[in-house]
Amino acid sequence: CCQRLSEGFFEQYQRARSQFVQTIAELATRPQNIETLQNAGVMSLLRPLLLDVVPTIQQTAALALGRLANYNDDLAEAVVKGDILPQLVYSLAEQNRFYKKAAAFVLRAVAKHSPQLAQAVVDCGALDALVVCLEEFDPGVKEAAAWALGYIARHNAELSQAVVDAGAVPLLVLCIQEPEVALKRIAASALSDISKQSPELAQTAVDAGAIAHLAQMILNPDAKLKRQVFSALSQMAKHSVDLAEMVVEAEIFPAVLTCLKDPDEYVKKNVATLIREIAKHTPELSQLIVNTGGVAAVIDYIGDSRGNVRLPGIMMLGYVAAHSENLAMAVIVSKGVAQLAICLTEEPEDHIKAASAWTLGQIGRHTPEHARSVAVANVLPKLLELYMDSESSEDLQIKAKKALKNILQKCTYLQALDPLLQDAPSNILKHVVGQYSKVLPHDTKSRRLFVTSGGLKKLQEIKAEPGSVMQEYINAINNCYPEEIVRYYSPGYSDALLERVENYQPIP
Repeated sequence: CCQRLSEGFFEQYQRARSQFVQTIAELATRPQNIETLQNAGVMSLLRPLLLDVVPTIQQTAALALGRLANYNDDLAEAVVKGDILPQLVYSLAEQNRFYKKAAAFVLRAVAKHSPQLAQAVVDCGALDALVVCLEEFDPGVKEAAAWALGYIARHNAELSQAVVDAGAVPLLVLCIQEPEVALKRIAASALSDISKQSPELAQTAVDAGAIAHLAQMILNPDAKLKRQVFSALSQMAKHSVDLAEMVVEAEIFPAVLTCLKDPDEYVKKNVATLIREIAKHTPELSQLIVNTGGVAAVIDYIGDSRGNVRLPGIMMLGYVAAHSENLAMAVIVSKGVAQLAICLTEEPEDHIKAASAWTLGQIGRHTPEHARSVAVANVLPKLLELYMDSESSEDLQIKAKKALKNILQKCTYLQALDPLLQDAPSNILKHVVGQYSKVLPHDTKSRRLFVTSGGLKKLQEIKAEPGSVMQEYINAINNCYPEEIVRYYSPGYSDALLERVENYQPIP
């Protein structure tokens, strides 16, 4: 009788523990419950259950801790201070696959919040245990471990180096070759997090053969996998010419361009980012992209996109155009200026306008032909407006001003300059007048238009310091006209004429 009573008592105790951890794990899925659980001291109640004799109770306790730690850094800090991490690390080596997944989840949930919390995970010896998990047979355990390693590596180069030193990279490259799509995604993401930190860390992934295996997946039908693949390739390509060339040598062009039309916006954005990171390095890499139809494809992509998704495409065109006259002309011929003018006008975000202004400046700065192609798109008044608008961000004002100067220094298309002559502040006006002074002495038609458009009259109203560059420009322009014409359009001349009329004594 006593034995049955004892067995019943322990069964009841076990059921109570099981019900408790299951309830906590369920409550932890809803944000509105987190504060109440935290105030009730739930961490100290869960900790002993990680050592429970019943495996399902251990696993559920770990799951509950992970959900709590994932919610905010205070709870993640509580896991660290509660001395829970060493037990989790020990269990990664000793327990079954279900517990290993839950334990890796807790480590990831703690590490994600800050470099300090990620360092606490490293300090408790988690890296070696997580790397061992990458060699497990169960793909779910590998996935959980790869996820935790990526969350540690993403914070800074020091933590990323620690992940590399633990031997994670070759195993992550093996993981992207596994058949499970979810594992491929997380492994590619972790490689991206490692590679972004420095050229040396990116080289580690490249040396492990990551590029070739990632490149094989660029046309995979799974959108979430493609997001991570393109992210990882762009993080490798961004650091140096050599790394960018290695990515290109994996023969990703022109296949990668089809993904600029992918239904998934993140895929498209990551593809555009990859192309940008390759194009920025050298004229030769940019030319390769042009030759495969990349510039035209990116311009179409900008036209089909809105908001931040456009940004890497806009920047890519700027990098291409900056390299040489011919590459800038390739952007013009593909009708890139018209799309950039639309972005400059219709995008509400200042940083996108600033990128558009910068790119237009890179296109227009090469020759008068380049400058004219930008000027005829009527972007000069818009650039001036953005520069003078007190509501524009400082970065937008700087980039709009720089773009204006770049274009004005080459622009000989005077019709586009007329609006600026009327409205520009003195620091921009000097460049406008300078261009008139170069063109008017050699162009009869332009001299006539300058008078009829009101330009000559406006010029006489400018108050320039004697001997200044501006005064030299004005003198050069005035010398293109008869003295009486210049005098006619000078301020006060009509008053002087009227006074002569009033004072004139007719001859009887």
